[in-house]
Amino acid sequence: MAAAAPRVAAAPVTPAAAPRPARRRARVRETVTSSAIEQLKAMILDGRLHPGDRLPPEADLALDLGLSRSSLREAVRALCFLRVLEARQGDGTYVSSLGPAMLLDALSLVVDLQRDDTLLDVVAVRRMLEPQATALAAQHRTPVLVRDLRASYERSERCTTVQQHVDEDLHFHRTLADASGNPVLASLLDGLSAPTVRLRVWRGLSDSDNLHRTLVEHRTILEAVQAGDPDRARAAAVLHVAGVESWLASAAGQGGAPRCRPT
Repeated sequence: MAAAAPRVAAAPVTPAAAPRPARRRARVRETVTSSAIEQLKAMILDGRLHPGDRLPPEADLALDLGLSRSSLREAVRALCFLRVLEARQGDGTYVSSLGPAMLLDALSLVVDLQRDDTLLDVVAVRRMLEPQATALAAQHRTPVLVRDLRASYERSERCTTVQQHVDEDLHFHRTLADASGNPVLASLLDGLSAPTVRLRVWRGLSDSDNLHRTLVEHRTILEAVQAGDPDRARAAAVLHVAGVESWLASAAGQGGAPRCRPT
């Protein structure tokens, strides 16, 4: 009687052998969530929902939009992260004020996550926007604005730590941007001047010449704003930001971490 052929054990299925269905499900879920986000956005754009309105109950809204409650929930979470919606514990979900400062808040996170080799691109965008904001601040100057800028400048002269320099530098530039009278422009600049980016530029500050140069540039901007001279204020801001951009480009060309200069 012939011996039975040896049984060959089936190859074990490894976790890597079947990822495709999972990926496909993830893509489908992402598409459904994106569709839900678009439908909620359409409700705001066509006036069915206004700033401050409370969203209908989840079950009713899901039925109206033809969505599952889980897909609607994911869309609401995404829009809450983007500050389009606000979840109030125990009181439902509301449409936010939709103000530019709120909606552009996520820009700070994006800028914070930029690598050092893209910091130069961030500064280049600042160079395009900040001079115009500074010119508008000079055009709309008030005694209160001049007083706040001067106080900020004088505090900068007394700073002794990196964090103090960062905080005061942010305050000086934020005050100028807010005084532009354009909340979208101010919010964009605020996002581009995210504290982490500023801290990265200031950290390791050890060259007093850089600090002195920055203080001189801030004083020039302050004097132009105080004089109510938009053209001079714009030129001073161009020189200030372009100087930082040029310094960063030079440092990047030499390789390694640059010795940081305030912005």
